[in-house]
Amino acid sequence: MSSPRRVVIAVFPDVDLLDVTGPAEVFALANRETAGRAGYQVQLAGPARGAVTTSAGVRLIADLSFAEVGGVLDTLLVPGAVDLSPGGPVARIDREVVEWVRATAPQARRVASVCVGAHLLAAAGLLDGKTATTHWSTAAQLAADHPAVTVDPDPIFLRSGKVWTGAGISACMDLALALVAEDLGEEVALAVARQLVMYLKRQGGQSQFSVPLSQPPASRRDIDELRMFIADHLDGDLSSAALAARMHLSERHFARVFRQETGTSPASYVEAARVEVARRLLEGTDQPLDEIAAACGLGSVETLHRALRKQIGTTPAAYRRRFRTTD
Repeated sequence: MSSPRRVVIAVFPDVDLLDVTGPAEVFALANRETAGRAGYQVQLAGPARGAVTTSAGVRLIADLSFAEVGGVLDTLLVPGAVDLSPGGPVARIDREVVEWVRATAPQARRVASVCVGAHLLAAAGLLDGKTATTHWSTAAQLAADHPAVTVDPDPIFLRSGKVWTGAGISACMDLALALVAEDLGEEVALAVARQLVMYLKRQGGQSQFSVPLSQPPASRRDIDELRMFIADHLDGDLSSAALAARMHLSERHFARVFRQETGTSPASYVEAARVEVARRLLEGTDQPLDEIAAACGLGSVETLHRALRKQIGTTPAAYRRRFRTTD
């Protein structure tokens, strides 16, 4: 490269620490994995140069003040901060940050928010007419404050043109890996993920919660064990009758206990778990639909279509077009 990819990350009081350091580490490892060819140059910019205290109490050093950034940027990365209220976390809207983001965004090839940083992009007018995500706990606030933004609280990151939005906390790593994949290809991004000892490079359409984690632990240990069994045997017989037999309960009593512990029926839970796997395969592979349907236990392409429409309101083809990451 003739010039480095300049990445500027906004920092300000009470910013979430991992939202800043997570992406910075991804870009640094991309440089290392390519022996410097990636050429990412990360700078922290704040209201003033010097120390900024994060929400974790750890201090970061802003390399530049907002006024000193200037010039052309490859990537503008905007994390967020929250205030705690009796009703839960509330995204903080710092007007100085908003005005700087509004003025700086046109100089950047792409703009990305991390976690509740989406609220700052929205306040700057960058998300109007777009679909965006944010941390699940403030998604309702984002939708209420910005009716011109279509808020989807489920994916871990979304792209709309040059603007990317990421979900909560650790999803900053997935978002940064997706940016690296766009710049340098999937192989480099996966190499970075391996260095980070991440289980896998999660795709953008994956839910912020996997199905086993979307409900709190059950009061019955045997139900929690059954949920793990379901996750490991999605291509097997997971009918209510088979699951009841495994629990040594009558089918009627099993259905009552399962709903009491999970808030849903056994059939609905199994379908949601199978759709989650189907979504991963649609995003990250080129497998034909019949193979995907078989692998996740849905059996047929028709059943796969019906399950995706029911669970997420779209078709397999439309979902793959929106979120696929394979070439």
